[in-house]
Amino acid sequence: MSAGCFTLKDFALQCGKVLPQAELVYQTYGELAGDRRNVILYPTSYGAQHSDIDWLIRPNGILDPTRWFIIIPNMFGNGLSSSPSNSADCGLAEQGFWFTHFDNVRAQLQLLQLLGIEQLALVYGWSMGAQQAYHWGVMHGDRVERIAALCGTARTTDHNRIFLESLRSALTTDPTWTGTGFDGTPDRGFRTFSRIYASWAASQAFYREGLYYQFGYESLDDYLVRGWEASYRQRDPHNLIAMIDTWLRCDVSNNLNGQTDYKKAMQSISAKTLVMPSATDLYFTPEDCAAEAALIPKATYRPIPSIWGHRAGNPYQNSTDEAFIQAAVWELLEA
Repeated sequence: MSAGCFTLKDFALQCGKVLPQAELVYQTYGELAGDRRNVILYPTSYGAQHSDIDWLIRPNGILDPTRWFIIIPNMFGNGLSSSPSNSADCGLAEQGFWFTHFDNVRAQLQLLQLLGIEQLALVYGWSMGAQQAYHWGVMHGDRVERIAALCGTARTTDHNRIFLESLRSALTTDPTWTGTGFDGTPDRGFRTFSRIYASWAASQAFYREGLYYQFGYESLDDYLVRGWEASYRQRDPHNLIAMIDTWLRCDVSNNLNGQTDYKKAMQSISAKTLVMPSATDLYFTPEDCAAEAALIPKATYRPIPSIWGHRAGNPYQNSTDEAFIQAAVWELLEA
């Protein structure tokens, strides 16, 4: 396992801004094969850094580093790669500044070129990671052999947009919001933000059955405070907004790659694609994911039969869903 930071000089963003020095922080796992064809790219999800999602990289895990060379690039805005919290050159949409997945994939491609990697055996992503996987399939289809898209869509739906706007409003209606940033800790904002997030992240059945009690929480409020609010308080609120702004703009047909038709963009994906929503996901519904799978020529649609909602796609506390995902991903990798 090794870490790195790749600097991109005068990196032009899709929003029109230019970063004099964009930084892409990444982590690698396993050994690169001599033919450099055992590479799996695993982009980060909303609010996550590589150390939050690498639990599934282990011998005989979902992604096995004894067989594959796995790269986790931290997406822009997550606090490790270039973000409002660590670069004065980064801002928010109120200042005409935002990152897109087009930016993330362009930076990731340059990193791979630096490492001498031309081909990806798999792009594996959950949630916003799945969004980036779809962008890879559209933008660089000749380089991608397989895609595993868990609980994510290639374009943000209107229903999903309402959820994101509610999160953004929860933070920006806090008294510490100045119109372009925060001049203190948005305590009310964090509290509201985390409860909105928790209400969408798991299904109604998850809460009805009280599955959170098995992890030591004493009540629903305890779960919301320690299981959700405490987690998001570890993140800079400017970064949380920056990643929302990226999510809001997710659309594979808006990538400056000559492809402006959404259906044609999806139909252009040549990779063997595993479309794997959760059967109870409220963010990226199985119906929305099934509609996208129908557009991709080599897609397999395999929903996770789970009551964990969106969290089924990152089942670090849920061995049943982990086993289901592992079996499907290993089957894809053997194809």
